[in-house]
Amino acid sequence: MKIATMPAHPMDELKNRLRLILNVIPPGSNIIYIDYPVYANGGDMLIMKGTEAFFKDNGIRVRARYSTVDFPHGLAVPKDHILVLQGGGNFGDLYPVHQKLRERVVASYPKHRVVILPQTIYYKDPRELDRTADILNRHGDVHLYVRDTLSLELARGKFGRCGVYLSPDMAHQLWPIRGNAEPERELLRFLRTDVEKTAGQERLAEDGASGDEMDWATLFSRTEQRSIRAFGKVLRISGGKLPMGKIWSRYTDRLVNKTIGRFAQYRTVQTSRLHGHILSCLMDKPNVLIDNAYGKNANYYRTWTQSISSAKLLSAPADQQNGGTA
Repeated sequence: MKIATMPAHPMDELKNRLRLILNVIPPGSNIIYIDYPVYANGGDMLIMKGTEAFFKDNGIRVRARYSTVDFPHGLAVPKDHILVLQGGGNFGDLYPVHQKLRERVVASYPKHRVVILPQTIYYKDPRELDRTADILNRHGDVHLYVRDTLSLELARGKFGRCGVYLSPDMAHQLWPIRGNAEPERELLRFLRTDVEKTAGQERLAEDGASGDEMDWATLFSRTEQRSIRAFGKVLRISGGKLPMGKIWSRYTDRLVNKTIGRFAQYRTVQTSRLHGHILSCLMDKPNVLIDNAYGKNANYYRTWTQSISSAKLLSAPADQQNGGTA
């Protein structure tokens, strides 16, 4: 008797694809984990939690952790340690604090392997891209993972001496996430309020769409945001000398669980936050993704999540497609 098997969920395949990273960070490696988030962006916290889960699941030993505020100059790194930088959407010239740290690590450790976990690449100024390429190409053992095909094409064209690979976001290691309660509300509108929001998103808001609207700034309370800032100040003062990683891990567990609990209250999600979309997919929750100002969300969807039946991409207005909100 032949037993029917259920087809794999697309999210299983995305999680399994992360194992390609083991080609450059083999199981059992000793690593220094750099640029973990110490700020109130729950999407980057989800990336961090997925990254830490990936390390744990594959026996990768994290010997030290540093953020942008406490990575010390002249850090002595054992020869067998790999320097691993956080993934996300800050590779380029929109978020210079992260990019400068990334480039400083590459320039300062020419004899160590450097791995940059899955990123979206975006530069407004081509001269800045050329400057980054010069730094990375002088190293010889840099491995860059990117989250979409446009970033892949750009990276392969510019970073010729680096290993360049296509990979989904590290948050996919958290699949599956189960909510603790049945949804009680209909629609969550989880929308950007920063430099990456679009005119298309603003028009939706003007149309008076129903649903509860929030972003990270309103999901996390003022007390939580003050605590995050205070933690960053302590790290800055300590200069990497205080073992704050365990405290921060427990606190961000609380913040991520709060985010999951809030998303679980809703039947559907409409979002211009990439990790509003990814979290909805991790929870197998119906969601509609709105693009951001430079195409990051749409490119990610077309590369990885368009096969997920519960996820849809909202078509961009004509002026946005023609570059009107670049």
